[in-house]
Amino acid sequence: MVGRAQPVNPWPGVIAAALVAVLILGTLVAVALRAETGRGFGPADWAALRFTLTQAVLSAALSVALAIPVARALARRRFHGRRVLIALLGAPFILPVIVAILGLLQVFGRAGWISDLLGLAGLPPIRIYGLHGVVLAHVFFNLPLATRLILQAWQEVPSEQFRLAAQLGCDGRAVFRLIEAPMLARVVPGALAVIFALCLTSFAVALTLGGGPRATTIELGIYQAFTYDFDLGRAAMLSALQLVLTVLAGIAALRLARGGGFGTGLDRPIRRWDAGAPLADTLWIALAAAFLLLPLAAIMASGAAGLFQMPAVVLRAALVSVVVAAASTLLLLMLALPMAAAIATGRRGLVELSGILGLAASPLVIGTGLFVLIRPLADPTTLALPVTALVNAVMALPFALRILVPAARQNVARYGRLALSLDMRDGAFFARVLVPRMRPQIRFAAGLGAALSMGDLGVIALFADAEIATLPLQIYRLMGAYQMQAAQAAALLLLVLSMGAFWLLDRGGRWHAEA
Repeated sequence: MVGRAQPVNPWPGVIAAALVAVLILGTLVAVALRAETGRGFGPADWAALRFTLTQAVLSAALSVALAIPVARALARRRFHGRRVLIALLGAPFILPVIVAILGLLQVFGRAGWISDLLGLAGLPPIRIYGLHGVVLAHVFFNLPLATRLILQAWQEVPSEQFRLAAQLGCDGRAVFRLIEAPMLARVVPGALAVIFALCLTSFAVALTLGGGPRATTIELGIYQAFTYDFDLGRAAMLSALQLVLTVLAGIAALRLARGGGFGTGLDRPIRRWDAGAPLADTLWIALAAAFLLLPLAAIMASGAAGLFQMPAVVLRAALVSVVVAAASTLLLLMLALPMAAAIATGRRGLVELSGILGLAASPLVIGTGLFVLIRPLADPTTLALPVTALVNAVMALPFALRILVPAARQNVARYGRLALSLDMRDGAFFARVLVPRMRPQIRFAAGLGAALSMGDLGVIALFADAEIATLPLQIYRLMGAYQMQAAQAAALLLLVLSMGAFWLLDRGGRWHAEA
């Protein structure tokens, strides 16, 4: 496909991919050169490594273990609101981390709803800070992901297998042993690896619920080396370690995710004859829905009272977040659209590799490298907002490409030859055919990028000073100052802005597609 004429010029995508690769790899080289070669790991560094691996293993194991019965219940039951509930399982992915943490504190914290109920029974309150709090938050974010991955595999099992099992008189245990257990053996290792990799690079959760010598992750150690000790050598060393761990986890996730299908069938709707009593399935679904929805309800209930009485600093931070999200979304589309077009024309190697580098590199590692590169030339705090927008765009790039590339390939294959016969090439094909035909996917990618950028609490924590803050960072500062009512109101505002940006952009794409 590369050898023949193409309706769109792939070189803008190749150049965009090269810029992304230079940004990520250049910052990593800067980190490696800044690291002190003669420096060894101290006790705090080994403790951070142990805690990082421990919380990632526990979070992945608990998320997948709880997702299996929830996904099985959703696969076996049909009820009103099932599609809505499955759609809500995707909400934590775009939910700002700091908002979710505030909601978890109101439900599971020392003064939360669960602790109040325990107090009525004469039991001590829950202690959410530390390892168990970090794991709880990670399960909140990753239980929906694990459920979706496993549920999708359940739905890919041909209905003929369940029909044959019913004809042979297999009960629920036999169906699980013969059909479902082999399917889980293929899917669960990949789900574990993906969630383990995600938990390795979790920063905001450890920042708010961890901390202290016994609950510090590697990324939190990088942040502390910058803000408390200004030890760039230690930050660089921990950044290099973080990169090695994320690359190994990413490779493991890709390898474990491979595998054959679950057989062929006639694509009939799945019907189960082994469902048995619905009580257990109903209980699992209800508990999962309550676990995911109660923190959101808590934020809405507590934040509504102070929504119109927020201090001016919160409103300024909200405006900063909107501007950063808009700039990040624009940068994301400027990178993703030409890269998707290049991949669609067959330029896969460098472009696809650059697209997935954002999954392997931690934003704090990139931020560390940019800080090292900028500091000799200018004050990094003056570039806090542009750097944050840039890093947010690069971090959202893999997800945007996953949305855009299939549509770009389809449109190039469908209309490419016709465009060449009409002598419509390069910019004309891109502007008149590719972009209009991909409008729903473009709007969806833009909405996702805007929501992720709006709720990000990562690089801005490295670069910002006392006068500059995005809304997530301002919420964290309010929490640190024990201004919980203002923090809750700001969290509700952030929730509205993030979900509103996603809905506005995504709905615009779907409205155009339906018009």
